[in-house]
Amino acid sequence: MFPMVTGFMNYGQQTVRAARYIGQGFVITLSHANRLPVTIQYPYEKLIASERFRGRIHFEFDKCIACEVCVRVCPIDLPVVDWKLETDIRKKRLLNYSIDFGICIFCGNCVEYCPTNCLSMTEEYELSTYDRHELNYNQISLGRLPMSVVDDYTIRTILN
Repeated sequence: MFPMVTGFMNYGQQTVRAARYIGQGFVITLSHANRLPVTIQYPYEKLIASERFRGRIHFEFDKCIACEVCVRVCPIDLPVVDWKLETDIRKKRLLNYSIDFGICIFCGNCVEYCPTNCLSMTEEYELSTYDRHELNYNQISLGRLPMSVVDDYTIRTILN
């Protein structure tokens, strides 16, 4: 008779424990119901990029001295620098500079090691295209300044 009573007591304790766990889970579920949604409507609402965000690279053609430090520090030798040696003044003249953002890993080494600060990271992150060859930016498209998310009146910005 005693084993049957202890079995009922164990069953009752397990039932109470299970009800307590279900109640705790239900309380957590209800606490999440009061929170605001985290989802943003992307094309119309954009997050403001952090200060150290590494987006598209901006290039200033006039500052570049064609030293090719950016190519040497790049882990994938990505920037293509075409230059011509001016023999009369014994300096390099930059002819063309391009970066393929389809291959770029946005590590920021080129920006960090550039001696003339002609490279900088922007907050632009919308680089998607239907053709991967459109991601090969030359010095003209790299020199274009992106429109700041904060200045765009058509977009509502969301702070973190």
